[in-house]
Amino acid sequence: MSADAAGPPFAAVDLGASSGRVMLGEVGGGGVSLVEVHRFANRPVRVGGTLYWDVLALYHGVLEGLRAAGRRSGGRLAGVGVDSWAVDFGLLDASGALLGNPVHYRDERTAGAAERVASAVSPERLYAATGLQHLPFNTIYQLVAARDSPQLAAARSLLLIPDLISYWLTGVRGTELTNASTTQLIDPRTGDWAREVAEAVGIDLGLFPPLRRPGESAGELLPEVLAQTGLAGPVPVTAVGSHDTASAVAGVPAAEGPFAYVATGTWSLAGLELAAPVLSEESRRANFTNELGVDGTVRYLRNIMGLWLLQECLRDWGDGGDEPELGPLLAAAARAPGLRSVVDAGAAEFIAPGGMPARIAAACRRTGQPAPRDRGEMVRCVLDSLALAHRAALVDARRLSGVEVATVHVVGGGAHNALLCQLTADACGLPVVAGPAEAAALGNVLVQARAAGAVRGGLARLRSLPRASLPLRRFVPEGDGTAWRRAADRIASGGRD
Repeated sequence: MSADAAGPPFAAVDLGASSGRVMLGEVGGGGVSLVEVHRFANRPVRVGGTLYWDVLALYHGVLEGLRAAGRRSGGRLAGVGVDSWAVDFGLLDASGALLGNPVHYRDERTAGAAERVASAVSPERLYAATGLQHLPFNTIYQLVAARDSPQLAAARSLLLIPDLISYWLTGVRGTELTNASTTQLIDPRTGDWAREVAEAVGIDLGLFPPLRRPGESAGELLPEVLAQTGLAGPVPVTAVGSHDTASAVAGVPAAEGPFAYVATGTWSLAGLELAAPVLSEESRRANFTNELGVDGTVRYLRNIMGLWLLQECLRDWGDGGDEPELGPLLAAAARAPGLRSVVDAGAAEFIAPGGMPARIAAACRRTGQPAPRDRGEMVRCVLDSLALAHRAALVDARRLSGVEVATVHVVGGGAHNALLCQLTADACGLPVVAGPAEAAALGNVLVQARAAGAVRGGLARLRSLPRASLPLRRFVPEGDGTAWRRAADRIASGGRD
């Protein structure tokens, strides 16, 4: 395949916390195109008091998606790449069989694990070694919580979720680096394991297969997979930025120069792309993370609760039935008074599912603010709070890194939400470029295409393709920012002006 020439499509398997999708991407003619061929639900299951991912249902969805991709492409694919959410994993026995469904990061099993880790490695030392934001469900805490479990005792291999799916597709095991960097067991300076940390907390790094980087081979589709999907082999599988945010940032349609990004979905990941990690104590106290990205970059960002808050409100309002339509709720939110009540969108109290509208209302009352009076005001409270969290993350990222930016790129599902994009522009005082919504799948395809020789160059070249060929929307900040500064002060002071 010649450079920059169109060829067979690439399949991007993109697994999110609420749904998975398989998309076909074509690169050529100075641009890139994407089409969704299959989407399927990702429904966690609670059994015996534990919340699990239904990973076999996800894999079935992947196979269905590849079958649909084959039908659309005449049975031929240029390649496959897999990305997903971070931190969770499956354990395999000596024969390579899965020992049980992966536990969901929102499960309560990690309660107390952070204190156990801190007794062995101080938070200051842990951050200096790994640069990762403290989140109670990071892989390090999950493994410490599972230390005495029969499943971990029987395990001979550990595969992060995208690596597990790739293993089932190819029979080849590996640990892709961008996702491994979210385990809190990787040194972001070296791109290798933080062995002293693992030893101090009693984690056997021998469970992890060898590290591999975006663009490296992850094998080829197995004959049984070709038979199940109707694809003609060989079909290479490429290790992409298997953490979906790594792929999403690779797919940001930015021009050269520093830029800020907000990758929105169930979570909002707001930050900057840097050449080196920021491991200062001030950065640790600000709860910033240094995750590794494509081409040796660092994703310097803060995890924010994201559209989970809105998703959980919709689920609650559905009361076990159909969720209310989002469009009318967004229209009502646009009419509602702005910044009447706001909450800390990064607060741990919002991590667990269930009863979200009541919890948000309680947080408003607890901080001396009026509770939202109807659903429109509740949605406005959520979106204002997310915009404030985006603002706080980007203000801190610029201050701590010393890097200034002129534009914020909003990618992921939230790019469709015009009100959220406008509020983010207003809160940050910077223009927002919204799109593409499927940035993770886009970055997945672009890394595959470069590995196959369909495009050449660095990230700037990859990003020029969506910038030239995909529809983007621009939002200009309105107002002088005074109300947003006051609202930010209200959050910092616990809600009271």
